[in-house]
Parts: sequence; structure tokens; C-alpha cells
Amino acid sequence: MAIIRSSDIGNYLYCRRAWWYRRLGFESENQAELAAGTEIHRRHGRKVIVSGLTRSLALLLLFAALILLVTYCTMQIV
Repeated sequence: MAIIRSSDIGNYLYCRRAWWYRRLGFESENQAELAAGTEIHRRHGRKVIVSGLTRSLALLLLFAALILLVTYCTMQIV
């Protein structure tokens, strides 16, 4: 039994004929566009990862700044 992936379902729902041609082994004629789309998705994925890491770093620095502020204020009172 063949494995059905979510992309297969999406392809089938988008265009049943294109899905069937792909199952028969026919290659798409717009390989350059498909490759460009794949590269765009890779770049976007990298940007998402970098933005997540940047956000984590920003939160870490914010917490460190708050701890330093509390420590400074405590030292001023004592």
C-alpha cells in the first residue's frame, strides 16, 4: 500500500489531473518555477528560525536587565 502524504492530498484537491500525471511518473514542465518556489520556502524558513532565536535572546536580555535593575534598586535602599 502506498503512503499518502498531506502534500499528495493538497495536490489532488488542487488539480486531480496533475496529481494523476505525477502518479504516472510525468515530470512537470515548470521545473524552474518549482525550484524557485522551493528556494523561497527555504529562505523563509531560515528567517523564521533566526527571528525565533532573536526573540529568545531579546527575552533573555530583558530578564537579565530586570534582575540587574532589581539588584541595583535593592543596593540603593540598603
